[in-house]
Amino acid sequence: MKIAPSLLAADFAHLAAEVARVAPEADLLHVDCMDGHYVPNLSFGPPVVKALRAHTDLFFDCHLMIDNPGTLLDAFADAGADGITVHVELGDPRPLLDRIRALGLRVGLTFEPGTPYSAVQPYLAEIDILLVMSVRTGFGGQAFIPEVLDKVRAARAEIDARGLAVEIEIDGGIKIDNAHLAIDAGVDILVSGTGIFGADDPLAAARAMRNGSARP
Repeated sequence: MKIAPSLLAADFAHLAAEVARVAPEADLLHVDCMDGHYVPNLSFGPPVVKALRAHTDLFFDCHLMIDNPGTLLDAFADAGADGITVHVELGDPRPLLDRIRALGLRVGLTFEPGTPYSAVQPYLAEIDILLVMSVRTGFGGQAFIPEVLDKVRAARAEIDARGLAVEIEIDGGIKIDNAHLAIDAGVDILVSGTGIFGADDPLAAARAMRNGSARP
């Protein structure tokens, strides 16, 4: 099980220190990039990724919640991104997936809670990470939507049956008390923002999520 603390819940005034604080229990660093159009909020762009790159060697897992991600793929790569995830809701993702691959980055595809699994299914063989959103994109601190776990189970079954090298990631409302549900459904990577950065002991929270400690 991999843990990806989400910077969206970190203290923006001390990002390098926040990254260092969770690094011992982090396998990836999830960077939510919002443009104020695809989603109503603004967050991080390539300059922030570039500034943080000098402070850590963690894998930068950049989730682009933007209307026209093709215009920024090269900029994120140049800034130090290691993987880029784009939304299937924007239309045929193949040109974006091909460009991300050509840039030497891990290729991610994601879909909103209201989008069916069938929308991403045709592209499974072309990606490295399938990000299942368990909240509607655009805002941190939302409640986990358990119904998305059916999509995780469907993806897990198909990925395993076809022998695909695709990791399943989940993002949205993941905390100590529900991480085990995602783990049991077949997730490989847990993204958590407030569940880690909002905890009294972020490292202990991340460790508990990795172990699925809060089981009934």
